[in-house]
Amino acid sequence: MAYETLVAVFDTPEHAEAAVEALKAGGFHEDDISIFDNDRLSAGTSTISKDVKAAGLWHRMFGTGLYKHEAAVFGQTVDQGGTVLSLRVLDSEVAHAIGILDLHRPIDVHDRAVTSGIATAATVETAAKAIAEVPVAVAQKVAVTPKIADTHGEVLRLAEEQLQVGKQNVEAGRTRVRRFTTEREVSADVTLHEEHAELLRRAISEPAKIADLDWSDRSIEVIETAEQALVSKTARVVEEVALDKIGTDHIETVHEKLRRQQVEVERVDATGKPIQATKP
Repeated sequence: MAYETLVAVFDTPEHAEAAVEALKAGGFHEDDISIFDNDRLSAGTSTISKDVKAAGLWHRMFGTGLYKHEAAVFGQTVDQGGTVLSLRVLDSEVAHAIGILDLHRPIDVHDRAVTSGIATAATVETAAKAIAEVPVAVAQKVAVTPKIADTHGEVLRLAEEQLQVGKQNVEAGRTRVRRFTTEREVSADVTLHEEHAELLRRAISEPAKIADLDWSDRSIEVIETAEQALVSKTARVVEEVALDKIGTDHIETVHEKLRRQQVEVERVDATGKPIQATKP
């Protein structure tokens, strides 16, 4: 997975900020976007550093492959209130990023180098040829008819994303039923019967019984009884518990952002002044 750094230069902060917002909306992360302007490069000093006009500063940022006249244009633009924007991007997203940046009117660095006297036309042409010899990133593969490709040497390919929603089963939780034993106090009333001995005495006045005397030792007894409560327990099944799954359906709305490339047609007169801008 290879990355490239794209650099765009804007004369106004408004165009740069608009480009940043468009890049974010296009799916590029703000951590991969860097802005260099007066406020950021002054970094706490009262005036912007003189190094901003030196090629060495920009070489440290973007590498020694940066041409001297390009670095000079960067410094001049920032010194005049402009903004330099850099974007770290995957090779496969270069075309998409360039398409977004081009919609927000970045300056032509090589043309600015010639018109401002920073470099000669020959120097810029030599640099442009060297850049053209470097293999460009793979463009986005969007269908273009052979007729259009034969008629126009340069074609902007516009892509858009389409939403596809799938489904997968994931574990949402578990339900567990555990059996355990508890005890509770119970009570019941029961009637218990008891039998005890009772001494009975009665006076005898009949002469016959008085005459019939028995002087031998003798004893009599009765058995006393009492009922006691007997406790026993029986067990029986009173309920069955099981687990089952019941399916329900619900509608969930999925929200997502889809990227779509668009084009803006800008017409300018011979002086470079915009005539009309439309969005097909």
